[in-house]
Amino acid sequence: MRDSVLIVGGGRMGCGIAAIAAAAGNRVIVVETSPAGRQAGPKQVSALLKELCENQLITSAQKDKALGAVSFAEEISPACERAFFVIEAIVENLEQKQRLFQQLDSLLSPEIPIVSNTSGLRITEIGKFAVHKERLATAHFWFPAHLVPLVEVVMSDETSQETAVWVRDTLKSWGKAPVIVKKDLPGQLANRILQAVIREASNIVEMGLASPEDVDTAVKMGMGIRFPVWGPLEHVDAVGVDLCCSVQNTVLPGISDKKQANSLFHEMVDQGNLGYKTGTGFYDWKVKDMKKLEKLRNDFIINAVKFIKTREEKD
Repeated sequence: MRDSVLIVGGGRMGCGIAAIAAAAGNRVIVVETSPAGRQAGPKQVSALLKELCENQLITSAQKDKALGAVSFAEEISPACERAFFVIEAIVENLEQKQRLFQQLDSLLSPEIPIVSNTSGLRITEIGKFAVHKERLATAHFWFPAHLVPLVEVVMSDETSQETAVWVRDTLKSWGKAPVIVKKDLPGQLANRILQAVIREASNIVEMGLASPEDVDTAVKMGMGIRFPVWGPLEHVDAVGVDLCCSVQNTVLPGISDKKQANSLFHEMVDQGNLGYKTGTGFYDWKVKDMKKLEKLRNDFIINAVKFIKTREEKD
């Protein structure tokens, strides 16, 4: 009986997706080849469900039911026999993903959707060796997957409309906010917008116009704080297309249009200043507390999600 969501890959993203899928009432099988991953995975899923429950995003009953609905396995073939939906969440390695999709395509009947959680690779390339390409798509969950509502459903030229709509509607029933991206372009949708912001933010620092701290403050305390309820195109309509046209004609000529990574990034890489993982990047992470910042981020996301859910219920 096909009664389970199959997630291939039991890392942080896989466990986050498993928690959300189970909280929505699904049986979930997580296939993880690493013994250490299979041992750590259930604890990670439990911790994520506990966080959702403690913040009133799910009920205690939902949490308990979800805990009993998630299982971890080593072998993929038996899991495929029970799957009605498959989500790949392994490492970002094209060849590994291609082999996995070819295997999944051979094990699963053609009507079962198979999606990749890739953040940067194209589903066209990932599914290159699959036969039934019409049932393949990207479903990119944003980290942390159990908290951030957005999922980008990306279609290749061969993805059927039925597949994209089914994946979107299924994820929506899980409480996510899925969007369909109609072309399989690098960066999908939100990451293209984010990279444009990062390009200009780093350009401002490189030009000496503002410090990294002031750039981040301007984004966080200005435009960024309203984004959960006020998108950029809603902003255009609110202030007037004519005004935005005038502003763009004035501002865009001075904004970076670089087609490669900022030279400042290259300098930092050459110096070994890679950010938090090396202790220094734009900030000194021996002084600045990443754990505290991550908690602040998660707390803000939780409160934003709760506010949006409350507003939707009132509407």
